[in-house]
Amino acid sequence: MRMRRFIGCAATAIFLIFGILTGPVLAKKLVVAVDTAFVPFEFRDPKTGEYTGFDIDLWDAIAKEIGVEYELQPMDFVGIVPALQTGSVDAALAGITITSAREKVVDFSHPYYDSGLTLMVRADNETIRGSEDVAGKKIAVRTGTTSDNHAPSLNPSEIIKFPNIEQAYMELRAGRVDVAMHDTPNVLYYITTAGEGAVKAVGERMQAQSYGIGFPLGSKLRNDVNIAFLALVEDGRYAAIYRKWFGQDPNPR
Repeated sequence: MRMRRFIGCAATAIFLIFGILTGPVLAKKLVVAVDTAFVPFEFRDPKTGEYTGFDIDLWDAIAKEIGVEYELQPMDFVGIVPALQTGSVDAALAGITITSAREKVVDFSHPYYDSGLTLMVRADNETIRGSEDVAGKKIAVRTGTTSDNHAPSLNPSEIIKFPNIEQAYMELRAGRVDVAMHDTPNVLYYITTAGEGAVKAVGERMQAQSYGIGFPLGSKLRNDVNIAFLALVEDGRYAAIYRKWFGQDPNPR
C-alpha cells in the first residue's frame, strides 16, 4: 500500500512538473504586437478608440479557438521583429511578410494572407504607368518594410523613408515625391476610402508576398496557432473575416 501511494505521489509530482515546464505559454495572458496604423489590417477606430482590422479579428478568433487571453501591444512596425527577438512579446500580427532574412531571427505561422507591392501616383500623373517608369523619380516608402527593401531595384533618383505610410501618401499628394510604394491591400484601401480621387494605383503587383504571424524563435505557441488557423479555414470562419474586410472570398489555398 505504501509503495502504491509513493508511486501515485511520484506520478502526480512528475505531471505537475511537466505542466509547469510546458504550460506557461498558454496559461499567462499573451502580449501580441500589432502595427499602430496599417489599414485595413490594424488601426484605431476613430469612433471607439479601439484597435480593429483584419489582423485583430483573425487573432481574436485564433485566441478563442486556443482558449487564451491576450493584450494587444501597438508599436511601430520597425520595432516588431526586435520585440519578437527579445521575447518582450509572445506573437505579432502586422502584415509581416515572410522572408528568408526574417526566418533567421523569428518563427512564422502558416501564411494567412497573400499580398504584394503596388505603386501609387497622383491621379493626373500620366508618365508613371508601371515599375519601369520609376527610374529617375522620387519614391516614398515606409521604413523597414519590403517596399523599403525593393525600392532600390527600381533605380529612383531618391528614396524618401517615413515611419508611417500615411506620411508617404501625404507627401505624394503634396507633390513632393513622384510615387509611393507599399503593400497592395493598404494602397488599394487608401485609394478607395481616403484618396478622394487624388491618387491612383498603377502597374503590376510586384514581389508576391505572404504574411505570417510572428513568434520568438522556438515558441511553443506557434504550433497551437497553426492548428487553430487551419480550423478557422476549414470551417469557414477565416473566409467570413476575410469577406468582412476585403469584400470577397480569399484565394483558395
